[in-house]
Amino acid sequence: MKKSIVLFFVAVYFMTGCVSQKKFNTQVSKYDSLKTSSDKVDLMLSDCIEESKKKQSRIGNLEDELSFVKKSSGAMLQQLSDLSVISATQAESIKKSLDNINSKEGYIRNLQTELSRKDSLNMALVLNLKGALKDVNDDDININVEGSAVFISISDKMLFKSGSYDITPRAKDVLGKVADVIKAQPDVQFMVEGHTDNKSITNANIRDNWDLSVMRAASVVRTLQKQYGVDPARMIAAGRSEYVPVVSNDTPEGRSTNRRTRIVILPQLDQFFKLMEPKP
Repeated sequence: MKKSIVLFFVAVYFMTGCVSQKKFNTQVSKYDSLKTSSDKVDLMLSDCIEESKKKQSRIGNLEDELSFVKKSSGAMLQQLSDLSVISATQAESIKKSLDNINSKEGYIRNLQTELSRKDSLNMALVLNLKGALKDVNDDDININVEGSAVFISISDKMLFKSGSYDITPRAKDVLGKVADVIKAQPDVQFMVEGHTDNKSITNANIRDNWDLSVMRAASVVRTLQKQYGVDPARMIAAGRSEYVPVVSNDTPEGRSTNRRTRIVILPQLDQFFKLMEPKP
């Protein structure tokens, strides 16, 4: 496809003689950039679809097991009733067991609905975030889904100066775009995590990496609240210090990768807890 479009531009160039080499190269570069972005989104969609299929398969197996038990219990109850070998109390006990099976069947259906809703919400968040941050260098920010949460990882070189927890003007623009997406989903809560490398730091305001990681997370939360109007009740500020590295700290590049701030968009766990509450 790319080759066909390039040949098209070449043909137009030689036929009209009006398109400069610079404009031609610009168009080809724009096409390459758009194709790269499209490939990334296609890959992410493929991963999410595969994960959803696995969940559907697990739920389907549970439904099959419940259906088998339900049929077996019903047949047994009918046989026992025909033979008049069970008491009214025993029959009532079996009936309660069947009712319990029906209740669990409903629970699985509700769980399936919530899982599908959560997956759809996560996908919408990722696509909206990638669209809002499309102009940001991929080396400075990374957006992905892990398990049931959406993660936005921002490098410290974009957010802060070395050894500081004051947010840079460039970073405030990025946080503003993130805030717009988050505010569009008012029911979603999220946590801001500060991470450092393993190089110790001490100055008049910072005692160690614990201090630095917490202060950086608090700076991000404070900016989202005061400058962009994000509800503070939806946010958690947390410091992880040097203890959750993503790569080895043995090289300068590795330490740079580990110095990051993550915004973790959390699943709505209260809905799942309600589903698991015993029914009266």
